Formats: sequence, C-alpha cells, structure tokens
Amino acid sequence: MSFVLPELPYPRDGLAPHISEETLSFHHGAHQKTYVTNLNNLVRGTSNEHKSLEEIIKTTSGPTFNNAAQVWNHTFYWHSLSPNGGGDADGAVSDAIISKWGSFDTFKQEFSKAATGQFGSGWAWLVVKADGTLDIVTTSNANTPLTTDDKPILTCDVWEHAYYVDYRNARTKYIEAFWNIVNWKFANENLSKSK
Repeated sequence: MSFVLPELPYPRDGLAPHISEETLSFHHGAHQKTYVTNLNNLVRGTSNEHKSLEEIIKTTSGPTFNNAAQVWNHTFYWHSLSPNGGGDADGAVSDAIISKWGSFDTFKQEFSKAATGQFGSGWAWLVVKADGTLDIVTTSNANTPLTTDDKPILTCDVWEHAYYVDYRNARTKYIEAFWNIVNWKFANENLSKSK
C-alpha cells in the first residue's frame, strides 16, 4: 500500500488573505508531500508497509513515526481550517468550551497563549480528555495526541513553515488570523465521534 498526498479540502487560494496561496503551495505541495514520499520510502519492504497511517503512528518511533505523524497532523490541520470558518464556536463544541473555560473569549485567549508559547516547532490542539471534558494541549515536532488517550478535535500548526511566508517570524499574528478560518463544523464532527 502506498500513501498519497491528500487533496486540500478547498482551493489553494481558499484561505486568503489569512493564509496565502503561496504558503499553501509550499506547506501542502512541498512540506506535506515530502513527508508522504519519505514515509513511503521508509515503509517499503517492511512490516509497516500494509499498516494504516494510524497504526504506524501508534507502533513506531524515529523517522518512520515522524513522517507518518506529520502526514496525519497536516491532514487534520487542513480540515481544522475553512474558507467559511471563523467566528465563535457553535453547537456542542461551544457548550463544552463554555463549560470548561466559562466563555469563548477565555478559551480563545488560553488556546492562543498555548499556541504562541509552544517553544520551537509543534502543534496546539483542542482535545477531548478521557473524562469527556475539553482541554488544550501542545505537542512538539511531529508528536500527536493519537499516541495518548486524548482525542483531537482541532489543531493549529505552529511550525514556522505554516506562517513564515505570510507573517515572517510573527507567530502571534498568524494565530490571530487562525481565528478567522477555524473550522467549527469539523470540531463538532470530531467531538460527536469522540463519544
């Protein structure tokens, strides 16, 4: 089985002006594509060759894990964004956010703080804990909640290549822009599947 680069769920210019077509061309068309190519080369002829992406992530380490997790993390990230996204959370996610943080604005501040404060490369996640409550977690490099009991429902990529073309080193401005394209529909779908 060969892994393929998943298509973006919108045109490459679909997130502009918040994330440019140039960024998506590099981020999806070069970075994620390289992870897919590397993963195929690493698993070919091994016991991992016929495993799913999720199985590889949960059972490997080193370069195989890093490339598999980055393929999965990026695909999840693309779906965490939408040209029709943004605004306050709605539905069950909104209820769960308010239950945990008291208000959407407080949650937004806490998530932004976590994403900004992640040292070096990594990810900020909104997850469902084992007890059914929401939490904000960060992971470094290729690490992902898939290797824990947490169930991811939304993510923000804070690797520099996610924002450097558009925002240079201003991660804070990129995270501000993220709130204009965040996909609450996707988050609600993931929350309902986590139960």
